[in-house]
Amino acid sequence: MAAGDANGNPAPGNEPEESLDPQSQQAGASEAGAQPAAEGGAEGDALSQAEEILNSAGAEAPAAAGSPEAAELRNDLLRLQAEYVNYRRRVERDRDVAREMAVVGMLNSLLPVLDDIEAARQHGDLAEGPFASIAVKLENTLKGYGLSRIDETGVEFDPNIHEALIQQQSPDVTFDAVTQILRTGYKANERVLRAAQVIVSVPEQ
Repeated sequence: MAAGDANGNPAPGNEPEESLDPQSQQAGASEAGAQPAAEGGAEGDALSQAEEILNSAGAEAPAAAGSPEAAELRNDLLRLQAEYVNYRRRVERDRDVAREMAVVGMLNSLLPVLDDIEAARQHGDLAEGPFASIAVKLENTLKGYGLSRIDETGVEFDPNIHEALIQQQSPDVTFDAVTQILRTGYKANERVLRAAQVIVSVPEQ
């Protein structure tokens, strides 16, 4: 039992400690836990921060549109907006390039498979059956990624898409013409993955 004076007052140094109710303790813990989260949120995405700055400043600008501070703020905002737009364009362009290069790499890795399919088809091994169906499905799927064959004959020789392995003179042509395909070439949209190996007929001298 705590000691006291004759009037029942508690003795000096023995004052009762203040007790915190559970709600106060919970509120304090919540504030302590929210502080690191707020600090982490301050380091959020740069694009979101720029958008917030532009939106908030754009809403406040009309209030003091005629002051020098407003003109300076407007110039800063225009510069920030231009940097933001350029950054977004650069990110989107890099993303498109990365996606295109990934598709090109995948298509290049499958060219030997397509060569085997073509060889099997020429030898009659893919005339019918499940493997013939699988081959057709694979070729159609790759067309969806922009893959196309370079295998036309009778066209003018183009060093950008043709690789001449044999050249012979012929009285039947008036220009350098592709007369036979030795190995099919491929393109991914407008990018040449592999030039076609061909025999070229040239006019007689």
